[in-house]
This record gives sequence, C-alpha cells and structure tokens, in this order.
Amino acid sequence: MPTVIPEAFKDLVTTKITFAHLATTMRSGSPQVTPVWFSFDGTHIVVNSAKGRLKDRNMRARPQVALSILDPENAYRYLQIIGQVVDVTEQGGDAHIDSLAKKYLGKDTYPWRSPTEVRVIYKILPEKVQTMG
Repeated sequence: MPTVIPEAFKDLVTTKITFAHLATTMRSGSPQVTPVWFSFDGTHIVVNSAKGRLKDRNMRARPQVALSILDPENAYRYLQIIGQVVDVTEQGGDAHIDSLAKKYLGKDTYPWRSPTEVRVIYKILPEKVQTMG
C-alpha cells in the first residue's frame, strides 16, 4: 500500500538538492548502500543506474529497498522511505540521467556516460515513511 510523503518533508524530494542513500539487498541477504541522485514524480522516488551494475542486479532480483534522504541544511532532519521497485525500464533512461545531471551538476548531459552503457530507470513506491526533525 503506497504511503504519502508528509507535506513538511516534501522539500527534501522536490526543491532541495539532496542525495538519497539507497539500500538494496545482496543475494546473500546482506545490505548494500549507495548514494544516488533521484527525482520525484509526485508518487515515486525515481532513480537511475546503468544496466548490470550491482544495484541494478539487486533491485531486479529483490525489489524491496530503503532510502535515507538527509536535509543538507540540518543533519537532524531526514526522511526514510521503505518501498518496492514497481517499475524498471530502459525507456527514457538517457533523458532521465541527463535531467539528473542538470539538477545535480548544472550540466545538460551526464558527463560520465560510457558509450556501451544502457541507462535504466527504477520507480520506487513508498510503503512506509519515517521522518525526523
């Protein structure tokens, strides 16, 4: 069942430039955490990666994830989201990573793209949201 991000914390996913720490689960059951760029479509946290990377393999095999998003202006204010990856697509992956490069770097195109990589979009549906601060 989807959960709404509280209005008082929406700035962390809409207007502030914040990184999310994305936790996925390895085949062994151990956690794996990666800081990621993200966007918010009003319902889903949307992340992007290259096909075949560790987080890509983990999210495809085990779609239960968690994210921690810290307010860059107040380390005691944060948002934690537990949710499911509900959509994985390569469609629009290049355009999405370019939009994230614009948000995070001020660049029109993602500067570290490898010519052989395939960009993938993952939509994460929040199921549980916890806040602090």
